[in-house]
Amino acid sequence: MKNILLLSQLKSYFYQFVNSIWQILTYRLRSALILGTVLSLCLVLFGCQGTTQKDNNVIHLTLWQGINPPVNRDVFQKLVDKFNQTHTDIQVESIFAGSLDQQLPKVLTAVVGKSPPDILSFYPQVTGQLIELGAILPLEDWLEKLPIKSEISPNLFEELKLDNHLWSIPLYTSNMGIFYRPKLFQAAGITQTPKTWSELRQVAKKLTIDRNGDHRPEQHGILLPLGKGEWTVFSWFPFLLSAGGEVVTNDKPNLTNAGAIAALQFWQELLKDGSATLSLPERGYEEDGFIAGRVAMQITGPWSYITKSDIDYEVFPIPASVGQVTVTGTGNIYLMKTTPAREQAALKFLEYILSEEFQTEWSIGTGFLPVNLKSTQSAAYQKFVQQRPWLKVFIEQMPEARARPIIAGYNRLSDNLGRAIEATLLGESPQKALKVAQQRLELIWNSK
Repeated sequence: MKNILLLSQLKSYFYQFVNSIWQILTYRLRSALILGTVLSLCLVLFGCQGTTQKDNNVIHLTLWQGINPPVNRDVFQKLVDKFNQTHTDIQVESIFAGSLDQQLPKVLTAVVGKSPPDILSFYPQVTGQLIELGAILPLEDWLEKLPIKSEISPNLFEELKLDNHLWSIPLYTSNMGIFYRPKLFQAAGITQTPKTWSELRQVAKKLTIDRNGDHRPEQHGILLPLGKGEWTVFSWFPFLLSAGGEVVTNDKPNLTNAGAIAALQFWQELLKDGSATLSLPERGYEEDGFIAGRVAMQITGPWSYITKSDIDYEVFPIPASVGQVTVTGTGNIYLMKTTPAREQAALKFLEYILSEEFQTEWSIGTGFLPVNLKSTQSAAYQKFVQQRPWLKVFIEQMPEARARPIIAGYNRLSDNLGRAIEATLLGESPQKALKVAQQRLELIWNSK
């Protein structure tokens, strides 16, 4: 049944693609080019398989990734080149396969067609789906034998494990905090950053300013992400965790608990106060309003474009309700099931990714946090942090950071949770929005 549903989903993606090409091409070019376009897609989907080529006993591996922005891809490519230069028997080809959401259909197609890459870089919430397809290999036996295991940040393992197996390694990590504009805080007479939800609500009110009295503030205290996508869910998760909430209990959806309701209620109260403004739909990651001074606070992480701007900014931890906690934003690396020779070669690259050398250069080049503790403590990284003291907030939050679930079906859970968050931001009661989402999810889970 699962294979039938998956094939149906892939057919849908394929037909959507062909229809889009048909609409774009001109009438005269259609008949000549459409066949070539479709064949090209098939080559991309099925021809990118990592093959074992014997060129003087060199194993050639393919790695699919969706690293953005391009400057971060450049950093990654330089590190891949270093590996290739020092491993004459293994050559890794890093392929940008598109942004992660766009890449998922391609990954699923490659797996079903038995043409996967050797290594996959993806977000950890796809773990359960890859396990169901038998596409990835567990890594605990391999990692247990490596001294480097003790160097990995301990709380990252929550996002790597499912069903008592370790299914991936972290490429990078990060977490959510709140960026703010110190000059706007000073102008509003705010001398301390908020540490609780109540204080955050008070501060957001003070930072909301209607200068011309038209009841349309020119400046809002905080931006909340409107939409049902993963960014909205990701941004809301620290508040869920801080309230002691959860979305999964015993591997089943649980959206109607008191913590989830409280976290949604808090976001809705910020809107009712007039202290929060909503982003454009599914654009909650955009920071234009913050950079322009129309928004005083924004929920985001150390990867933010804010850090590359010339404006004044600082960061404070996610304020606490029941407890102080944030959510991890991790990118993982998977060992795909191919052949023993290619799998063993790929494991050497995975060990390199976890190394202090890789993690230090990668983190300094991209702004993500190292997953290797020695890298975090290294002189080079400490110098980097001294030049960017706001990074300390994210580093100090890591011990309290927790992960989103990686169960099979997380995409469906996230979609329905996102719909509940969106409905609440648009005026629905949190209780009703979460109840409706829970009922939809129970129908899906009970039909498995």
